[in-house]
Amino acid sequence: AAAMDAPGAAGLVGEARHRLAGSEDPELAALDARLGEALAVLDDVAAELTGYLDRLDADPERLAAVLSRQAELRALTRKYAADTDGVLAWADEARARLQNLDTSDEALAALAARRDELAVELAGHAAAITAARTAAASRLAAETAAEIAGLAMRDAVLAVGVAPRTASPEAVEAGEAIVVDGTPLVAGGSGTDEVELRLTPHAGSAPQPLHKGASGGELSRVMLALEVALAGADPVPTMVFDEVDAGIGGRAGVEIGRRLARLATSHQVIVVTHLAQVAAYADRHLVVHKAGAGGVTRSSVRTLGQEDRVVELARMLAGLDETSSGRAHAEELLATADGDKRAARSAPKGRGRTRRAS
Repeated sequence: AAAMDAPGAAGLVGEARHRLAGSEDPELAALDARLGEALAVLDDVAAELTGYLDRLDADPERLAAVLSRQAELRALTRKYAADTDGVLAWADEARARLQNLDTSDEALAALAARRDELAVELAGHAAAITAARTAAASRLAAETAAEIAGLAMRDAVLAVGVAPRTASPEAVEAGEAIVVDGTPLVAGGSGTDEVELRLTPHAGSAPQPLHKGASGGELSRVMLALEVALAGADPVPTMVFDEVDAGIGGRAGVEIGRRLARLATSHQVIVVTHLAQVAAYADRHLVVHKAGAGGVTRSSVRTLGQEDRVVELARMLAGLDETSSGRAHAEELLATADGDKRAARSAPKGRGRTRRAS
């Protein structure tokens, strides 16, 4: 409102002339004459602007059409070329290609026949993949079961389900399905199957999808069992395990450490653990230490030497780092782990690259 009430340029010039009118200073009188010339120019410009605005035709529909066209041009340059010239060149090329296409009935019939041949061939490949995948699923479940039994999950059962992805009527109508053994299925880059890992964690419980039926610790142990079973075929060079020892100890911890050591012969394995039985199997033992001073908390990481490892493992076992029994227990655990690791490294290797555990 204050801006609308403020005087315009002509009003300001008029106010200045009014204030100079009573002055007898010759220099100010000369400025008054120049202000008069400026006022005349402003009046002329105002009159011309008024006439120009009166001649303008406001057309909101035309403005909307122009803005819509600008949006369409921006969409074309994002999809087909960097600028409108490139889009026009693409359109010319596409038009020429379209004119050269053979759209005769004979050509269309030949293409349809070739499409049907490829559909039959694709269905055969899909059926072969399903058969191979079903056989592999049975082998994987059996090999994983042997590993899971030693990881404090003796009653757990892992099943690998292979089910067809049935196509909906809409997909069939749209031509987006292939027919395998008389059933329309959805085909993708991995075939026509839906593969699901299902875990029965305890005897008498119902099998559930792995991500729903396993706790954090159980999930880590199942993944460890899977990785051990697939060690020779898994291309991932580095694996990280956390909470793999959750809720267990003693003999089960040794079994986990032994399997991690086996896995480390073909992969780099990084494990976060509070269990001495697992830490004893590491080739490099790192300790994270957190301390606060002056209101600031800092964390540090250091690699332990052999003597420091004995002390740290004794502390992890029962806080007995200063007793001979604690040290003896830690040394015995390290000796057992070293023997298991030597045996793992001398065993036949899979196809993965040999890495040391961390």
